[in-house]
This record gives sequence, C-alpha cells and structure tokens, in this order.
Amino acid sequence: MSHLYSFHGGIHPPEHKAESNGARIATVPLPPQLVVPLSQHIGNGAKPLVAPGDLVRKGQMIGSADGRVSAAVHAPTSGRVLTVAPRVIAHPSGLSEPCVVIEPDGEERWVERSPFDWRNADGSVVMDYLRDMGVVGLGGAVFPSHLKLGGARALDTLVINGAECEPYITCDDRLMRERADEIVTGIRIVRTLMNAQRVKVGIEDNKPEAIEAMQLACGGSDIEVIAVPTLYPSGGAKQLTRLLTGREVPAGVRATDLGVQCFNVGTVQALYRALEHGEPLISRIVTLTGAVAQPGNVEALLGTPLSHLMAFAGAGPEVAGYVYGGPMMGFVLPSLDAGLSKSGNCIIARSPELFPTAPPEMPCIRCGTCAEACPAQLQPMDLYWFARARQFGRTQERHLFDCIECGACAYVCPSNIRLVDYFRYAKSEIWAAEKSRDAATVARRRHEARQARQDREKRERAERLAAKARPTVTAAPAAAPVAAAPTSEQEDKQARIAAAMAKAAARRAEPDIAPQSDSPPVAPASADEDKQARIAAAMARAAARRAAPPDQGEGGNGGG
Repeated sequence: MSHLYSFHGGIHPPEHKAESNGARIATVPLPPQLVVPLSQHIGNGAKPLVAPGDLVRKGQMIGSADGRVSAAVHAPTSGRVLTVAPRVIAHPSGLSEPCVVIEPDGEERWVERSPFDWRNADGSVVMDYLRDMGVVGLGGAVFPSHLKLGGARALDTLVINGAECEPYITCDDRLMRERADEIVTGIRIVRTLMNAQRVKVGIEDNKPEAIEAMQLACGGSDIEVIAVPTLYPSGGAKQLTRLLTGREVPAGVRATDLGVQCFNVGTVQALYRALEHGEPLISRIVTLTGAVAQPGNVEALLGTPLSHLMAFAGAGPEVAGYVYGGPMMGFVLPSLDAGLSKSGNCIIARSPELFPTAPPEMPCIRCGTCAEACPAQLQPMDLYWFARARQFGRTQERHLFDCIECGACAYVCPSNIRLVDYFRYAKSEIWAAEKSRDAATVARRRHEARQARQDREKRERAERLAAKARPTVTAAPAAAPVAAAPTSEQEDKQARIAAAMAKAAARRAEPDIAPQSDSPPVAPASADEDKQARIAAAMARAAARRAAPPDQGEGGNGGG
C-alpha cells in the first residue's frame, strides 16, 4: 500500500456527481453542421488545409500544426466544407476565431487507417506523429501531448490523473468504468516511451466503480491504482503529484526535472487510439448536466454546436445560462453557437436553484481565509490588492503565475470577492505588456538591421565609384628588363609623324640636286660642297629665267 501525502489548503464543495455518473456513455446524433475551431490547444492555432467546397473524409487533417507548440486538427466526419472563416468559439470573451464549417454527408467515410509502429520508430518520429494526430491533454489544459512525451529522457514516476475533483464533471469516471482496458494500454505505451520506472494512478475515493475497473484492467501488474481523499483541487497536476509522490514542484521548475510527469486518463486513451488504430483525436466524452432532463455523459464529435448538445440533454426553459467546464474553473458561455472543443469536458445548464445570484462584493477584511485554502500556498489577498491597483510587477513578485485559478480562495472569501477574476485580469495585462514589448524589440532589431544594410550598401557604392575614378596602371612583367618597357601611345605617334615629315622633306630636296646634263653625277666630296653645289645650281636657274624673253615667259606661265 503506497503512502499518501497531503498538500496545502483545499476545500469540499458540493459534488453534484450523482446526477450524471449513473448512465452509460451515449452517442450524439450528427448535427446539421460542425463548427471545428482551428485553435483547440495551447499555442498557435492550426493552419487551414481546406477551402470552401472541398470534400473531406472522417479523420482527414484539415489544419496542420503551426510551430512547435501546436497540434493538428481533423475532420470529425465526412462531408463538404462550407466555409473557413471566423466563428464564435467557446471562450468567455465571446470573440470569434478561424473555424472550419463542415456539412456532414452522413456516410462516415474514414480516411485510410493503420497502426503506427511506435515500438521501432525513433522518438522524434513518434512525437511528430502524435502532433499530426492532434493529441492534446484532455484534462482541461489542452497542452500538446507530444511535447510532454519528449520532455524527459528517463522518468522516475509516471502519474496518471483520474481524480476528477471538480463538482458536476463525471466524464473521466465513466471513461474509466467503460474503457479501462484502453486506458491501461495507453499507460503502458506512455511508460515505454518515457522509460518510467513506476506508474501511479490517482483516483478520488468517491469513484469506487472506476477504481475497481482500473484495478481489474491492470491485471496484477506493477501499475498502482491508488484511492486519494476527496478534496478539491486534488486533480491539479502539482497537487496530485504531491499526494502520490511527496514531491513539491517549485515555481519555475518542470515536473520532469524532478523525474515526474502527469497525464490525464482521457489523454492516454486518446494516445492509444492514435498509435494502435491510426485514429486522430476527433471526439471526446463530455458531461451534460445541471438543469437538463437527461443529465449524463456523451461521446460527441469535436465541432458539434453546443446548442445541439444541450438540446440532446433536454435543457429546459428555466435555464439561466450555461457554464463551460466545471463550476469552479469554468466560465459562463456568451453563446451556444460555438462548436465543442478538445477542452470541453462539461457543460452545465444553470438555474436559480443550482446557481443562486452571487451576493455583492464587500471590502477585503484581510482575514486570511483565502490563504489557508490556497493549494499553491499563495497570499491571494495581497495579489488582489496589487492587481486592483494595477501594480502588476508586485503581483509577479508574489508568484501570480503559480496560481492555478482553482477558485478555492473565492469560494471561501467571506467578502464574496471574485478573486480569480482579478488574477486573470492581472495575468492578461502582463501577457499583453510582454507581447507589446516583444513586438517593440522585434521592430527595433529590424530597424537596426535595415540601417546596417543601407550603410553597407552606401559604403560599397562609394568604393566602386572611387575604384572607377583611379587611372589604370599596367604593371610590367616581373621578368622583363627595364629597357624593354614599351613607350606610351602618344610618344609612338609623335615618332611616326616625325619620320613621315623627314621622308617628305627628303622627297622635296631630290629635284634640286638632280643632274642638268647627261654627264654622270659626281658625288660631292663633302656635305659643304654638296650644299654649295645646290646653291650654285639655284642661282644659275634664276639667272636663266631673268635672261629669257618676256613673251616666252608669259606664254610659259599662261600655258599652265
């Protein structure tokens, strides 16, 4: 028998489980339309892969994972895509998000399915497969399961959460009663993938039938099925880890760093269906309870309009609103037009009898009751004052983000202060500020990179222009002698001109020294004699012209 530990705080609200845990899981008829949100998990929403008019098969991927923290989304049934557009989602804000609207054809035609050989596959391949099968946590957090499986090399203790501590919700109870074999097979798969030394399944002691079914399914193996005391919020991951192992997970520390990891029973069952049958996560068990004619649990396709589910349960005219999730951690739905998401474990029809009007808030009297009930050992009254004064830095100093928003503090507050609402407000403001700061940092880095690029291009352009402006100098071959260096083009041109002028002068001088008789020429003895001879010949010709008759000279000139 395993030793049980305890965690700080906790409360005992009315359970309201008997109304819905007595009947077997029912199947909801196909609705006229399915509104499938592309964001059904923590992280980035899926990227749409279909367009209006496309025909899809059951289990076909219609949205692929976008980034590391994301998961795929699949068609819950076969039919035709009507539109891919923003639609109202199950969120307290009532805002719209991208959804794929499918008109079922009623034929339930599956895509080809086959088991995945996870035993012989690399760990990263298994993680990618589970991401593409859309397996996420079904305990409410909807954290992508492939990230949790890849977060530890070797695990000391694998904790399986079957506590289901919140009032009204009984979907895990019925799942353990009816499908314990599939859950245990999924546990063994997770244990093998994470190399866990031991496995502990925690179930609150107000579910004796589920405890017995799980013990029988384990078949005498070393998987321990442990009944834990009924105390809200024993189903919190940190609280159940403390109960079963005695290990406290400090702020900012992952459970895997302490050798522990926690999975919900619905998550391991979905993981089993994905690996052993090739079925993506396209449906879930959801509790329909409250002011309805037929409270119980149903297996509903994801994307089923919430109005269709409540009509199936027989919601009466006295309903004063609907709660998505449990009464402690859930929220009031702005509209029933939204489609069921992977986080939708319960829908409660409110009535004045079940949910009387909350009394007005009164000033905090600092009684400390909220701190006594807080399972995270925080000081809710301090967080309240700082959140109200918008001193968000002070809330972070007091570990605001360790708050699991269980609502235990607000439940016991004698002043009826909606403490969790203030904490959620402070968290949203801090997230918005961080997002704005991150965006400013990205913008600054982009501007600096652009400025650096422009400066570099300007510098390179200036260097190219400077290189063009410099004269080209042809270097002489290293082996050539200095005397062999060629003259410039201008000097060569001038030499050619001088040579041509010399030749022309020589040609002009040739008639002056031509012989005047038939006697053979006599070479001058020297350059002076030659010059004197040319002068004498010129003087003789001039004298001859002066001695000639006038008419002869005129006739001679005119004939030219």
